This record gives sequence, C-alpha cells and structure tokens, in this order.
Amino acid sequence: MYKSLLYLLLLSTSIISTQAWSDDKPSNLTVDQVIAYLGLEGHVEGGFYRRTYEASNTAKVATESGERFSMTSIFYLLSAESPIGHFHLNKSDIVHYFQLGDPIKYYLIDPEGKLKTVVMGTNLAAGELLQLTVPGGTWKASKIIEGGKQGYSLISEAVSPGFDFADMTLGYQALLLKMFPQHKEIILQLSPSVSPESPVSKK
Repeated sequence: MYKSLLYLLLLSTSIISTQAWSDDKPSNLTVDQVIAYLGLEGHVEGGFYRRTYEASNTAKVATESGERFSMTSIFYLLSAESPIGHFHLNKSDIVHYFQLGDPIKYYLIDPEGKLKTVVMGTNLAAGELLQLTVPGGTWKASKIIEGGKQGYSLISEAVSPGFDFADMTLGYQALLLKMFPQHKEIILQLSPSVSPESPVSKK
C-alpha cells in the first residue's frame, strides 16, 4: 500500500513537472515574449537584435577601418512584422547559429556575382543548416519562411573581427542592380529603394 501511494505521488510529481516544462519551453513562446525576454531592438537592415558579447578581455585587432574587438556576438530575429533582413555587406566573416522558431532563408551573392541560397533550421533531413558561415565581402539577405508555426526566426551571430556599423554597407536597389543585373528579381524583393525603417529604432 505504501509503495503504491509513493509510486502515485512520484508519478503525479513527474507529470506536473513535465507540464510546467512544456508550458515554458522556447517553442511555446510568442515573438513578443522572445523580443522582451532577450531585450531585442530594431535593426536598420530589418529585424531585431541585441549585442550579447564583445571580446573586451583580449587586445583589439587592427583593420583598415580602425581597431575592432577580435569578436562580437548578437541575437538576431526576424518576425512577421519585420520578415526581411535586407541585402547588406559586412567586411568581417560571420558565423550564424540557428536558435529558435521557423526556418530562415539566406540569399548570398559573392564578389563574382554568384547567387547561393541556403535555409537555416532544425530539419536536417531536408538539408536545413544549424550553422552557416558567410565570408566577409559577401552580400547577404535573409527572409523568414512564410507559413511557419512560430511566426519568428531567431539566430545568433559571431563576427570576427568584431562588428562595427562602419564596416556594414546597405545594399540599395540602385547599387545592387548596377552590380548584379542578373539577380534583378531577388534584388527588388530584398533590397530597399531607400533606407529601411527599423521596426523599433535606428542604431
């Protein structure tokens, strides 16, 4: 009798604990909750972000544009409200890590004009990537996959040498159409004709 009661007590505790974990697990979070919990703000290229790390414990590195942290890292999120990370170019290499939410599609144009598309997400069998490296000097745009269950895509980025807005160039339509006329359709979809308004603030 005692053993039966103990078993039922342990079972009920397990069910309650599992339910509590299930209700709080990341896949149940809304986009507004994720933005609030992570303290994200609008990014000029589109989407939301927050810098989470800069390598202040090591010496800065010299670049042609000045000294930079050896590495920086951010959270970056696209949502139904702001579904596109517009074409832009960074001087530094960037490693992207998929975190939460729906798949996110990347459009990459290398210096020779070759276009490559990849999808980040958790469906490895479908070829989705958990990690993506984009070399410096690559034009990059991203777009949340439509029809997803979560309504947002969250990634992290590690940038080396560390990110500085002075090292980023926004890909306006006039500029990219002149450079890559063969990609006109994609450029018109994913490049701003004027400076894009970030959903919260500019920085």
